[in-house]
Amino acid sequence: MSKEYTTYDSQPVDISTGYSHENNSLWTKLKGKATLEVSDSRMAPGLKFGNRDLDPVEPEFQTWRTHDFVMYWISDAFAVSNWRIGSSLIAIGLSWKLALVAVVIGNFMTALVVTFNGLIGARLHIPFTVQARSAYGFYFAYVMIIFRVVISIFWYGIGTYTGAECIQSMIYAIWPRFRDIPNKLPESANITTGFMICYIIYWIICLPFHYIPAHQVRWFFTFKSIVTPIAGFAIIGWIVHSTGGGNALFVQGSSVSGSRLGWTVMQGIYSMVGNFATLGVNMNDFARYSKKPNSPYVQLVVIPIVFVVMMLFGIIGANGSKIIYGELLWDPLLIVNNWTSKGGRAGAFFCAFAFLIASIGVNISADSIAVAIDLSAILPRYINIRRGQFICAILGAWAMTPWNILVSAESLINFMNGYTVWLAPMAGILIADYWIVHKQVVSVPEMYQPDGIYAYNRWGTNWRAAVAFFVGFVPLLPGFAQSVNSKLSVPQGAIDFYALGYFYGFFVGGGLHVLLSKLFPPKETMLHKHGVGVRRDDYEA
Repeated sequence: MSKEYTTYDSQPVDISTGYSHENNSLWTKLKGKATLEVSDSRMAPGLKFGNRDLDPVEPEFQTWRTHDFVMYWISDAFAVSNWRIGSSLIAIGLSWKLALVAVVIGNFMTALVVTFNGLIGARLHIPFTVQARSAYGFYFAYVMIIFRVVISIFWYGIGTYTGAECIQSMIYAIWPRFRDIPNKLPESANITTGFMICYIIYWIICLPFHYIPAHQVRWFFTFKSIVTPIAGFAIIGWIVHSTGGGNALFVQGSSVSGSRLGWTVMQGIYSMVGNFATLGVNMNDFARYSKKPNSPYVQLVVIPIVFVVMMLFGIIGANGSKIIYGELLWDPLLIVNNWTSKGGRAGAFFCAFAFLIASIGVNISADSIAVAIDLSAILPRYINIRRGQFICAILGAWAMTPWNILVSAESLINFMNGYTVWLAPMAGILIADYWIVHKQVVSVPEMYQPDGIYAYNRWGTNWRAAVAFFVGFVPLLPGFAQSVNSKLSVPQGAIDFYALGYFYGFFVGGGLHVLLSKLFPPKETMLHKHGVGVRRDDYEA
């Protein structure tokens, strides 16, 4: 089948991929060079609607291979935040068996969502911000972008807090007297003077990493995927040895029972899915660098495996710390901090350093690049990916206060549950639109045109997706409100329904979008029926 072409900026462009078949002199000058300058898009009609960082990735920058996706997820899995989640399941009352059930179900769901959305990016080589236009409409897609940018900025703050913990543990290993620094901050601040010093140090260390080009950051993920697992296995090995073997670690039962036990399991599953609900939406920000269109399929295997291993670390760490120290330590850094007083300072430093590398990697992979692309779409004339990452570093670390979120295991679970209210229908609609509604046939160049076929109407909104999105999250708001503020009086049924929130939002949002698109088909966008590359002005019903 011969390729079809259209023309933008006087250059022939493959209608399915958006690749120019002539050299662009500005692109030739810029490629391979680090720059903070904002460059003109080769696809969008001016900087008002896009810049080069939002364009489809050109073939020479499609550098991610299948093993890079494997390394990416090993890198993301072996992180302090994921250890905490495994421990949190024990803290909220689950036995290790039920905690493992929650881990398996939740991460299998995550693998499905991330893979089938990531395949879109690997095929079309476009970021989430552009992909969203085909489903939601050119202008309503900005609503989705704003939802995601706020969530990712919050997550950046969480990652910064975690990185500061790593710095603190490293300092404890080098200089134990750092613990005695007098605190000048009030107890209500939920942060001490010493920890604030660590927070600032980490933030400064992290800044240079935001300058690494997105297509090259895979090398850092590979390095991280080697170093961090070594530290994780070292901690677990020490716990197993200190407790006298594995049997003692797996005898604790559930502390809740009856119907509440079932809903607690659902809460655990919900937290698993929520852990990487952001990447369920924005995996394309990395998958678009894929060299082969089918490489993301490996995620169906690697995600469940690596996250089950990491969550087991958290479960073993929680039960083991309770045996060794008489209290449940749900953070691996709290465990290694205890080593410094017992001659284990070198081991504590190495483990803390490994988790520091992990924290930096997660902040890049799940947060800063996503925020940067979002901000670039909102203000393409002024912000590119590098500028956006530095803006994220300021807003995420300082505009929100992560130390007020990470106060307890329960607050972490609630935080993770909360933002999936919006991400679940968002992801469901994106996947349903590409795979079912448009049957994998879309026009990339049209996604860059504000008056193209994906404008849908003069308001640039696909009302079908808008309705599905709101139906997908509005019924969950009472339960969400109660999880944020436990003093609110909300019926127990609404609270329990909220525990099913991701499944409801994903399937109802995606399913309703398909149904409305069948009943009221957006004919001008149905390229599989009406030919490739047709513009709305040329379309005749």
